[in-house]
Amino acid sequence: MIKLLRYLKGHRAESILGPLFKFLEACFELTVPVIVANMIDVGIKNGDANYVLMCGGIVVFMGLLGFVSAITAQYFAAKASMAFGTELRNDLYRHIASFSSAELDRFGASSLITRLGADVIQTQSGINLILRLLLRSPFIVAGAVAASFIINVRLALILLCAVICLSATVWIIMRKLLPLYTKTRKNLDRITVKTRENLTGARVVRSFAAQDGEKEEFDAAAEGLYTSQIVSGKISALLNPLSYSVVNLAAAALMWFGAFSVNIGDVTQGQIIALLNYMTQILIALLALANLIVMITKSTSSAARINEVFDVSPSLEDGRETLGDVEKIEFKNVSYKYPGASGYSVKDISFTVKRGMTVGIVGSTGSGKSTVASLILREADPTDGEVEVNGRPLKDYTFRSLHAAFAAVPQKASLFSGTVRENLCWRDKNATDEELFAALKTAMASDFIGDDLDRRVAKAGANFSGGQRQRLTIARALVGRSDVLLLDDSASALDYATDAALRREISALPGNKTVFIVSQRIFAVKNADMIIVLDNGRLAGTGTHEELLGSCPLYAEICASQTSEVRNEK
Repeated sequence: MIKLLRYLKGHRAESILGPLFKFLEACFELTVPVIVANMIDVGIKNGDANYVLMCGGIVVFMGLLGFVSAITAQYFAAKASMAFGTELRNDLYRHIASFSSAELDRFGASSLITRLGADVIQTQSGINLILRLLLRSPFIVAGAVAASFIINVRLALILLCAVICLSATVWIIMRKLLPLYTKTRKNLDRITVKTRENLTGARVVRSFAAQDGEKEEFDAAAEGLYTSQIVSGKISALLNPLSYSVVNLAAAALMWFGAFSVNIGDVTQGQIIALLNYMTQILIALLALANLIVMITKSTSSAARINEVFDVSPSLEDGRETLGDVEKIEFKNVSYKYPGASGYSVKDISFTVKRGMTVGIVGSTGSGKSTVASLILREADPTDGEVEVNGRPLKDYTFRSLHAAFAAVPQKASLFSGTVRENLCWRDKNATDEELFAALKTAMASDFIGDDLDRRVAKAGANFSGGQRQRLTIARALVGRSDVLLLDDSASALDYATDAALRREISALPGNKTVFIVSQRIFAVKNADMIIVLDNGRLAGTGTHEELLGSCPLYAEICASQTSEVRNEK
């Protein structure tokens, strides 16, 4: 929690004024028992109605001042905590957005969503309560005990013992609750994961008739969350009855010994009433403090989860050089191993691609095609070796200039809710309608989009078929100037005729664009200037289609297995 207090630096005034007005409220509250004691010992004892009315008016005035102070404190605390939550959420989102796939896989999307949402809200609520109550409750307790010692030392010891017992009760309960709240958060993550998996994979679950098994797993996760919440609820439920028991016993002892003190003239009746009022104030303050500690405990657990994210630095650092025209891309003995993996995904890969070439990357499933594509786009840095552009390491260039020079279409088509126009303009916000229609035509998407660039796109493009989503993502990559276009198996949902027409349109694009085509289909890359064949992460051969047929047995084998497809394409 302490690490996150930096988000209050820009709101020091509110962070100071909130506790200050709460402090003033506590001061007004502590004066009331003294005024009531004088009302009894002077006004009522002497039958002085005017004095009683005057004291009553002072009590009401003190109450109004306390009310105004409390409202003002609440305003400043809410303002500071809301600003804290907003800045924390924005900073956390920016930090997560800087993660590479390795960091995202480490935490998981569901956990990051929970941390960005529920954990930030919980921490924000904790800050609000700290600003409002952290100073007030201890001051009320200390002030009430000090005032009781001024009234009568012997009777004040009863209040002091009650405070010690209440504090011990709160500390023991809080010590038990902290690990339970942490466990509850982890169980909530598990629930979120199962919910996300079942919602996104609903069709797969139904197709395998696995609903019952998924329901059982979800029920088990929900049962774990239920159990942890019940246990923590039972423990926290002990707080009020134990606290009231201690206070009631202390009040009984106070009245018992106070009666003897009144009889011998050691204290007055008004002072006994004042001591009982201070006892009540201590009880309310400690219960408020206990609830505050509960909230702080929850907030501390949430803050720790947020700090876990902040403590992870992005594995990819931004370079300093600006990339201009891409003239050459070179892999020099590149190897890459995913974090936590036992072996390399690609090993000792070397090739050179010059500007304007069309390069095909083929291989069986798991051969490392997508890994090579991610290294070209600098979604990861090589474990060994170097990826160079124009003779300099790829990591030397800024992300902004890399993203401007490289346009990519991923394996999984990703569209965002909004309009077709908004989805196409990600690379170039100022693209004209003519440029958008040209991109749609090249991507073979004009037939289902027509002239309606403002057609709505549902979340994840759910109102389009798989092939239509792929063609729209290809059109998005074609909008704006780029030197390199990388298609990572981006036509897998297209029929052969549409795929062939798409490649013809891309090859006819103006400019000297370098194109990478990652595919399992031989006919998709057979006309490329250079074909890279991968086998279990290693380079099995490079060359043209005709050269590889004679020099690379693996390529010839893949071609033979797809002969019928190639013939159909011809």
